[in-house]
Amino acid sequence: MNTEYLVEKLLLTDSDKDILEELKFLRYEKLLKPAIFVEISTSGIAAGARKTFEKITNYLEERKIDADLVEVGSLGFCSVEPIISVQLQRKNRVFFQNVSTENVEAILDGIFSNNIPKEFALGEIQIENCEPWDGVPFLNEIPFFAKQNRVISKLNGIISPININEYLSFEGYLSFSKVIKNYSPTTICEWILESGLRGRGGGGFLTGEKWKIAYNSPKNTKFLICNADESDPGGFMNRLLFESNPHLLIEGMLISAFVIGAKKVFVYIRGEYSLAIERLRKAILDAKNCGLIGENILKTNFSVDIEVREGAGSFVCGEETALISSIAGKRGIPRVKPPYPATEGLFENPTVVNNVETLANIPFIIKNGPQWFQKIGTQNSKGTKIFTLSGKIKNSGLVEIPFGTSIREIIFDIGEGIKNNAKFKAAQLGGPTGHCLPEEQLDTIVDFEALTGIGATLGLGGMIVMDENICMVDITKFFMEFIQRESCGKCISCREGTRRMFEILESVTRRPLKEMGFQTLERFKGVMQLESLSSVIKETTMCGLGLSAPNTVISTLKWFRDEFEEHIFDRKCRAGVCRELRTFYINVNLCTGCTICIRKCPKNAIIGTIKHPHFVVEEKCTGCGVCFEICKFGAVFMK
Repeated sequence: MNTEYLVEKLLLTDSDKDILEELKFLRYEKLLKPAIFVEISTSGIAAGARKTFEKITNYLEERKIDADLVEVGSLGFCSVEPIISVQLQRKNRVFFQNVSTENVEAILDGIFSNNIPKEFALGEIQIENCEPWDGVPFLNEIPFFAKQNRVISKLNGIISPININEYLSFEGYLSFSKVIKNYSPTTICEWILESGLRGRGGGGFLTGEKWKIAYNSPKNTKFLICNADESDPGGFMNRLLFESNPHLLIEGMLISAFVIGAKKVFVYIRGEYSLAIERLRKAILDAKNCGLIGENILKTNFSVDIEVREGAGSFVCGEETALISSIAGKRGIPRVKPPYPATEGLFENPTVVNNVETLANIPFIIKNGPQWFQKIGTQNSKGTKIFTLSGKIKNSGLVEIPFGTSIREIIFDIGEGIKNNAKFKAAQLGGPTGHCLPEEQLDTIVDFEALTGIGATLGLGGMIVMDENICMVDITKFFMEFIQRESCGKCISCREGTRRMFEILESVTRRPLKEMGFQTLERFKGVMQLESLSSVIKETTMCGLGLSAPNTVISTLKWFRDEFEEHIFDRKCRAGVCRELRTFYINVNLCTGCTICIRKCPKNAIIGTIKHPHFVVEEKCTGCGVCFEICKFGAVFMK
C-alpha cells in the first residue's frame, strides 16, 4: 500500500471504512497467504536469528510455498531467542522459541499441517475473528509476560521496524498529527505536567517542567536532544527500542520538538549500535519521504529536522552537559550547572535533553490522555518502567512493568528466579554507579522515592542478577575499574579518588604471598580509607556521574562487609572467583599419578612422578585452576 496514500487517509482526513479494512491486511489481522515473522535484533542475531531467517527462506523456496517472510524487532524475551512467529489464515499468531536451523523444518512442517510441535511453542496472541491453537497458552499468561504492562513495548516483536506502513496501521503518528493540527504547545505541556511523567534517565525530573523552561525562553533557536547514549554494562533497553520500533521514538521526538519550539532534533546514540542506527536512519528517511519530517509538516506551519549523531563510546557523555559538548564538536566533559541546558545548552541556546524511554511515552499520553497515565504506577511515580534483566537469571531480556512492582516480583516472577536453582545473592541496579541490593531489600517497590529511601537509584533500568557463586568484592572491583577508566578527569577528586579506590580493591584481592610487610600495612590502611574516600568524592565532584561513582562500593560495604573482611583478614574468597586468593591441593588418596596436571600447569607448580601422588607447590601456584578443571579423577581441591 502506498505510504503517501496512508498518510493522506489516516493523518490528513477522517478514516473511512475502506481504509480501515485495508489496515487489517497491514496489521496481519487478515491474510491472503501465510505469514512468518523472524525476530532480527542484536540479541537475536547473536543467538543465530540470521541463519534461522536464511533457513526459512530456503525452506519456502524448496517447497514452493507462497508466504510472507517478515523481519520484526525483539519481543524482549532474549533468553529463548531466536524467536519466530507464524500466522495462518483464520488462526491466531503463534510464537516459537529457540528456533535454530536444525528445528526449522520440524516447526514449519508441523504448523503447515495444523499440528504444532509443543516443545517449541512459546505462546499465541489473539487475532480478531481467528481461532486459538489447542494446548498453546496466550503470551500474556506465561510467567515472563504475565506481570508486565507493555505500553511502550507493545508492538516490539509484532511489527516490522523497517516498514513505516505497519506503524501507521497501528495509529502511528496520529498523536503527532492531532497535536500540531489542533493544540497549542502550552496545552500539550500542561498535559504532560498533569500526567506526572518523570524523566526515565535516572534523576526523575518532571518532563513537563523541563519543557516549560525551554518554551518560556525568549530565544528563538531551540534544540531537542534524544539521549540514547546507553553506556551501562547490562543495559540494552534503548538499543532494543530503536531496533524494534524506531517510529514510536521519532513520533515522541516530533511532539516534544513542537512543544518547546525546536526546529532541530539530535539523536545522540552509541556508535556500537549498528543495527539500531541503521533502522533509525531508515525510519527518519521514510518519515521525511512522506512529509512527517521537514518543512510545513502535514500542511501546517511546523517544520523540524532530525539528525543522528553517533557517540564514540564515552561513559561520561551520558551526562547531559558532556553530551551537549560532544554534539558541539568539543571534548565530552561535563560543565558546572547552573545554567541548566533548558536555558543555555547546545550552542548556548535552550536545549531539552530527554531520555529514549521518556520520549516513547509521549504519543501514548497524547492518545489516551493524562488521566489514563496517572492511573498507572504509584502516587509519585506514574506510568511504566522498562528494565533489562541479565546475569544469573532464568528469563533474561527486556521487561516493562508498572511502577509499584517489587524488585522481588521482577526477579522471581517475571525472571523465574536464579539459573540452576542457585541461591540469590544481590541485584545490581542503576549501572556501574548504582547499588547492589541484597535479599533483605527485594521487597522494595520500583518507585523513585522508595528507592531513594533505601539509598538506591533507578538509573536507566539495567538490572544484573547475581547468585551465590559471585564474589561481591570482585564485582565491586570490576565496576570501580570501569568508572575510573571512564572518568573524564576534570575533577581531581573523581579522577584520583576513583583510581585510588580501584587500587585498594585490587590490593584486597592480591595474592598474599607477594606482599611484603609494609605492603600489608598499606593494604589495611587503604581499606580503612574506602568509606572516607567515597564521602570526599560524593561531596566534591561536579557532575552527577562523579557524585554517584562510589555508590557500588558504599552499598557492597554496607550489605556484604563479611565478604570484604574475609578477603582482608582471612585472605580467602568464598566464591573462588578471585584467582590470586585461590589455593589448590591434591588429595593423595585420589591421585593416580597420571601426570596430566604436571604437563598442563603453566607455572610448573606441581611436582610428582608417574603413578605416584602429586603435590602442589603453593609458592608457585597462581590459582589459575587448570589442574582443577582437567583432573579426571577429582583429586584436585580448592582450599
